[in-house]
Amino acid sequence: MARRSAAEIAAGAVVLLVAVGFLSYAVANTGRTGLGGYSLHAAFDNVGGISSGADVRIAGLKVGSVTNLQIDPKSYQAVATFTVQSDIKLSSDSSATIATGGLLGGNFISLATGGDEKMLADGGTITVTQSAVNLEDLLGKFIFNVGNLAEAAQKQMDTLKKTTP
Repeated sequence: MARRSAAEIAAGAVVLLVAVGFLSYAVANTGRTGLGGYSLHAAFDNVGGISSGADVRIAGLKVGSVTNLQIDPKSYQAVATFTVQSDIKLSSDSSATIATGGLLGGNFISLATGGDEKMLADGGTITVTQSAVNLEDLLGKFIFNVGNLAEAAQKQMDTLKKTTP
C-alpha cells in the first residue's frame, strides 16, 4: 500500500510541474507583461471596449499597455492611463486614437508622433485624441441612407413614368 501511494504522489507531482510549466509559458508569451516606461493620459468620448491590459502601439508595434480607465466627473469623458516604453519619446503634439485590429481583433490605443520639440514627461496628457468608431452606429446610418436613396429613386422612377408616353 505504501508503494502505491508513493507512485500516486510522484504522478501528482509530475502533473503539477507540467501545469506550472504551461502557466509560466502562457504568462511569458501573452504580451501582457509590463514593458515599464513612463505613464501618460488621454481623454476619449468613447473607448470602444478598451480595457486595462490593452496594447498601446506605434506603427503597429506594441510600445506599452493600458493601466487604468476611469470617467472624468467634470467632462464625462473616459480617461485612459497607459505606459509607453522609456526609450520612446513622444512630442507634446502627439495624438492617440482608439483603433481596432480588424473585424475580429481587439481594440488598442494607436499613437502618432507629432513634430513639436517639447516632449511629454511622465504623467503628461495627450490632448489630440480620436475616439472609437461605433460600427453599429455606422451600419445604422448606412441602412438609413440606403433606404432614403431607394425612396428617392422610386419617386424619380414614378415621375419618369408619368412624363413618358
